[in-house]
Amino acid sequence: MAHKKLAFDDVNKGNKTPFAKMTAKTLKFVFKTAWEERKSVFLLYTLKLFAGALGEIKLLLLPKLLIDEIEAITLKADVSLHLHNAIVYVALTLAAEFLSNVLMNVADSSLNYCSQYFERILNYKLCSKSMEMDFQHTEDPTVLNQQEKARNGISWYSGGIIGMLGVFFQVLYNIALMLTSVTIFAFYCPLLLPVQILGMGFVTYFNFRKQKISYESFLKLGKINRVFGYYLFEVASQRFGKDTRLYDGSGLMSKRAEQYGHESVEMFKERATKCCKFDYRSNLSNAFRDGFSYLYLGYRTLKGFLTLGDFTMCISATSRLFQSLLGIGRGIQDLSEKCSYAYQFLMYLDYPDAISKGDKPVKEGDHEIVFENVSFKYPRSENYVLKDINITIKSGEHLSIVGLNGAGKTTFIKLLCRLYDVTEGRILIDGIDIKEYSTKEYRKLLAVVFQDFQLFAFSLKDNVAMGNADADLSEEKVKDALELSGLYEDAVKLDAGLETRLFKSFDENGTELSGGQRQKVAISRALYRDAPIVILDEPTAALDPLAEYEIYKKFDTLVGGKSAIYISHRLSSCKFCDHIAVFSDKTIKEYGTHDELVNKENGIYAEMFAAQAQYYVDAVS
Repeated sequence: MAHKKLAFDDVNKGNKTPFAKMTAKTLKFVFKTAWEERKSVFLLYTLKLFAGALGEIKLLLLPKLLIDEIEAITLKADVSLHLHNAIVYVALTLAAEFLSNVLMNVADSSLNYCSQYFERILNYKLCSKSMEMDFQHTEDPTVLNQQEKARNGISWYSGGIIGMLGVFFQVLYNIALMLTSVTIFAFYCPLLLPVQILGMGFVTYFNFRKQKISYESFLKLGKINRVFGYYLFEVASQRFGKDTRLYDGSGLMSKRAEQYGHESVEMFKERATKCCKFDYRSNLSNAFRDGFSYLYLGYRTLKGFLTLGDFTMCISATSRLFQSLLGIGRGIQDLSEKCSYAYQFLMYLDYPDAISKGDKPVKEGDHEIVFENVSFKYPRSENYVLKDINITIKSGEHLSIVGLNGAGKTTFIKLLCRLYDVTEGRILIDGIDIKEYSTKEYRKLLAVVFQDFQLFAFSLKDNVAMGNADADLSEEKVKDALELSGLYEDAVKLDAGLETRLFKSFDENGTELSGGQRQKVAISRALYRDAPIVILDEPTAALDPLAEYEIYKKFDTLVGGKSAIYISHRLSSCKFCDHIAVFSDKTIKEYGTHDELVNKENGIYAEMFAAQAQYYVDAVS
């Protein structure tokens, strides 16, 4: 729990975790993931280190040896001996070049594959967290912004697992190169060492300032990128196609996308402007370092302290030392920066639960539901949506909930489903607070059809069977559920029957169901679950009056002896329920049977019933 508390504190404090702590935690995750998923990646980096070492031998040592042999020949030494040595050194140079390139290409090709592999692993972790986290978080802008930072942070900002491992091993390579260069300087030109270190110190400091600016910019970009992506990509998807075209919304969407795109560009421009002055200072520092190095080595060569081969090696070592020192400094900074971006991914994975989790099992048999002084307001809101709700729903009772839009009916259902926890009061199932139950086991009690239900681009059969995804698919149960909802006759007429894929996202032969048919699929899915408590939130809103009436006539068959909670604006449905709860002014204003409430003088239900009478009198008579 302490680990999760850290992530929660990071969010609330604006991501003030020190870079060192973020780097350590992220690297631990990176190495653990790489070791568990694909150990061969470490062998590939070892191969890269060896290939790099061959390349450095070709650059540092072999040119010195070759030039010394050529110089000896020009000084009339034993030509045959030195020519033979020169040819050997040329051959070794070519061999080192060839072998270094081959090993590097083999390693890089394999690492590119590993990069794609790890990307899928990380995407799976991100998607799993998004699907499994408490529903309350899916409606929280703070969490959604964190999700966007996590997605970007673990991908192109950090380079993913391979990107961070690559920088880490590059730092190790530069450390080895630095030690090699220092050894050369210790023998040939020790005075250059402090100059190189001083130059590297300045450049490292300037890069640190740039890193801080970049990270602050990244944190600000999370919300902008999410909104920009929504307008540019999400709204462009086919599910918004009809509304976008009929209301000529493309111009508005493009304008909004351009607006947020402009904000993003301005933020990048601001970052570049701030970083630019540190680039100038780094270049000035490098110019001073190079100038001093050439003057000093040239002087020692002219004085005879160094041979031409020594001069060449020291010049290369000068460049390599600075590059290695700079590589170490930049590598550590780059690694820290990449890890700070990827840390957003870890924060998202460790995002704390929004609701408490119990562990009690749910007993078999009848279940009584009690709302006891329940009040609720949504997170980040000071206004109550529900206030002082008290109601008891007996086992097997059919309750209809009615009220105007915004009266809190759907929120009542969300609380019963534990998508949110109550703000005040408590909800009891069989005398036990639902917070004490195991969330997974508790939700097996419920079969729910929300008014904004979703179907998936799976087969019709799979969409229905998702009602009980933990159990083996039963085609007989799928058929029964479709028959009860009235969709089976339409389903068997489809080209592939129950195997027909919904929508055309992945199959050009997929089917586009009508609104009423989609609603029947959702009802079938709830029936397939065969849970003891059935919740139907506007289940017939998309059905025509005749289909709606058929559903009502089969209501008892659909629900059977189960407890049922039925939300509808069409009061004809209430005739089939045992009791009716009328929501108004954030609470239950009226409660009783249809006959009791319809005859209540100046009653809310009576007025609503009278207003709708012309639409259902014939149907319910």
